[in-house]
Amino acid sequence: MYVDAELVEEAERRFGKPQVLHLGHEIGDEELALIRKPMFQRPIYRAPSGGLNPGETFEEGARREALEETGLEIELEEYLLRIHVRFTGGEEYLDWTSHVFKAWSVGGQLQPRDTSEIAETTYGTIEELQGPIRQALLDSGRRLLTYRVALTDAVVDVLQGTTG
Repeated sequence: MYVDAELVEEAERRFGKPQVLHLGHEIGDEELALIRKPMFQRPIYRAPSGGLNPGETFEEGARREALEETGLEIELEEYLLRIHVRFTGGEEYLDWTSHVFKAWSVGGQLQPRDTSEIAETTYGTIEELQGPIRQALLDSGRRLLTYRVALTDAVVDVLQGTTG
């Protein structure tokens, strides 16, 4: 991901400063766009995500990724979280930063455009993400998916106002 301090400062200036967490939508009946990768079976869905291409702003990258993964045109509303995580494996590690924005669909149709990367899209609720989908991610036995659970939990906490 091509994120530098200047890009983060620009996003904060335009969208506000996020809460910052270090890890080792209004809640209710709203529907959220969810994706399923080809290597995962139902009900393993998660929120869309992606990286930036060189020279892209957060807004440009988020719009491109949302369109590729979900077929939806979006507008960013709020910079919710910056999450620092260290992935470890034996003696090796990778420090990673995830940036989470709240966005709204302003057009398009829920249908993935990049079908080599995204097998399926669907709408779901926070309750589904925190219930059966969360459990399926944990039950998968894949360690990277446990990070997705922690990431989703942190976002839900911020949206519900239980963090910070």
